Amino acid sequence: MVNKKIILIDLDGVLNKYTGEYQENYIPEIQDGALLFIKNLSQNYNIKLFTTREKQLVLDWIKEHKIEKYVSDVTNTKEPAWLYVDDRCVKFEGNFDQLTEQIETFKTWYS
Repeated sequence: MVNKKIILIDLDGVLNKYTGEYQENYIPEIQDGALLFIKNLSQNYNIKLFTTREKQLVLDWIKEHKIEKYVSDVTNTKEPAWLYVDDRCVKFEGNFDQLTEQIETFKTWYS
């Protein structure tokens, strides 16, 4: 068996229709295209979801949206991974002045 590289994907704002209005016991519906995205990605990568939400709530959401066979785990820990996918991040490219500018002008895609 070939070890697949791990991709850690954020739940809110990436896989679901989150708009920044957090509700503790409710996870918004799945994003259009997210099921196919996860299915295709899982062929070559080990997919783990990253979230601060309660794990059982997320597991129920995964099952409801039929992606459980494509996701190997749910975690709230930044685990070692090949790549991280998140709606609230900037990529450091070796320049702190550029990074500061990115931080100061940052907006989520749904802002």
